[in-house]
Amino acid sequence: MNSKFFDLAKEKQDRMINAALKVFAENGYKGASTDDIVKEAGISKGLLFHYFSNKIGLYTFVYDYSTRYMMLELTSEVDSKETDFFEIYKQMEMAKLQVLKNYPYMQEFLNRAMYEDVHEAILAIEDKRSVLKECYEKIQNQIDFSVLREEVDIDRLVKMLDLTIQGIMAEHFRQGSFQPEMLYTEVLGYLEMMKKLTRR
Repeated sequence: MNSKFFDLAKEKQDRMINAALKVFAENGYKGASTDDIVKEAGISKGLLFHYFSNKIGLYTFVYDYSTRYMMLELTSEVDSKETDFFEIYKQMEMAKLQVLKNYPYMQEFLNRAMYEDVHEAILAIEDKRSVLKECYEKIQNQIDFSVLREEVDIDRLVKMLDLTIQGIMAEHFRQGSFQPEMLYTEVLGYLEMMKKLTRR
């Protein structure tokens, strides 16, 4: 990546980043086209390749940018002294809400990247894939699970909540009704429901 990219006006940077996030999130690395990215961003292909030498360079950049941005919001929003499972989940969702206000496809892109199967793309982000995972694990280590009912399978509860949240987000995008605040409100409703079902 050409470091002069950061000399561009923030609006133009974000337009290019958001275009790449959207196209990669919707199509994966293999199916993403730089033609679609420049069209979405409203820029020339020459300008894109002036800052990013090729598609893999752009993919690597947006992945690195996304993990850093997401981690910054998570560490800002999640109280390191909080131990309540559902309160921590709410704080994590608030962090994602702040991210989605500026980068609507960032979470979708990160979700898609977790299952990326193109060898070139996997290699390009391999050393960064664990960074965000470790951040989530650190947050999870704060949780006092003893307040949940004995019969609750923690791993399944976490997986169920994560898949539910991903599904709600995907549904909003499919319906063309994506608004971060509406998504957050809907997710809180599911968290409250699960809290009633699983707390002692």
